[in-house]
Amino acid sequence: MNQFSFPTTILHGEGALAELSDRLAEKKLMFVTDPGLVKAGVVEHTIAGLKGSGVAFEIFDGVHPNPFEEDVESGAAFYNEHGCDGLLALGGGSAMDVAKVIRFFANHPPPLAQYSVLENGGAKISDTLPSMYAVPTTAGTGSEVGRGAVITMRDTGRKTLFVAPPLMPTIAVLEPALTSSLPPHLTAATGIDAFTHCLESYFAPVYHPMADGVALEGIRLCLAHLNAAVADGQNLAARAQMQMAASMGAVAFQKDLGMVHSLAHPLSARHGTHHGFANALMLPDSMAFIEAADLTANQQQRIQTIRTLFGEAGRSGDSLADETRMWFEELGIKFGLKNHNIPADDLGNLADEAFLDTCHATNLIPVTRDDLAEVYTRAY
Repeated sequence: MNQFSFPTTILHGEGALAELSDRLAEKKLMFVTDPGLVKAGVVEHTIAGLKGSGVAFEIFDGVHPNPFEEDVESGAAFYNEHGCDGLLALGGGSAMDVAKVIRFFANHPPPLAQYSVLENGGAKISDTLPSMYAVPTTAGTGSEVGRGAVITMRDTGRKTLFVAPPLMPTIAVLEPALTSSLPPHLTAATGIDAFTHCLESYFAPVYHPMADGVALEGIRLCLAHLNAAVADGQNLAARAQMQMAASMGAVAFQKDLGMVHSLAHPLSARHGTHHGFANALMLPDSMAFIEAADLTANQQQRIQTIRTLFGEAGRSGDSLADETRMWFEELGIKFGLKNHNIPADDLGNLADEAFLDTCHATNLIPVTRDDLAEVYTRAY
């Protein structure tokens, strides 16, 4: 087990959960999770691993995939009704995002929307919040080290971002064994999510050389270890490396993201598509759109840097779009929005919502609403 901070304290490797048990000082922690993990026994297993802490636990399993405002509201009420003094998020990015927002909303006045990025609401979030421990069971979102959360709002039906430094978890616990039961298709989707975070962060035209370095190492780890994690869920060495890649992606995307995420978010909000899978469906055609543009020398060099990493991993192709498509197909991704219950007559609505999404503001090249519509059409 290893420990470092960047700036979240990260416990990484076998024994990380036991180490967390020794550090807990709360009287009653609220477990924020989903019904699937309760049914699968993962919550029970995790509590058993923390039994030496002397802390009481209350289990809230009201987290949906692509979580809703109602998840936060019911969770905040649960936190107060049960007299909790801290939170532990167990699951994927959805559980961690809900826990982050419950963390402040349990003692901040409604409505929730006033705290969103759209309302410049981060300054309204107190920097004195209860402790939150993030224990991921997937390796993709990197939410365990991030200062942001994404919630689908009731009034708009759109995924909405909440960002403030106090939202960063107190401790992130990367225990590889907790990801070992993730099935191959979700291992692939979450791993592609981590890759997309690193890729779009590296492409974002924002000066942050430290984040660039982290993003490149995250991409290298994904190329080196994702296939092994998909092929054998019990390969804990590969699982551990993908956990690190996911955290690196979240650290890097403080630079922001790009058009792939803007295209993916409406697929999740409107049609329930898994976020990582939505990224997978949209990324190769987004790369084809970018590579066909009139790029500056710096933009071309950034693309070439990524293609060099693909070459070093034995995955060279005719273009970055080609390389990503071939790799994702190896991982089991079936392309074509039409193959995943996305109706053709909704592409215009998707493009409208994608253009309203803020992620594309830091895309490698500027995009219009019609550009985004074109990529949806290509991906259909």
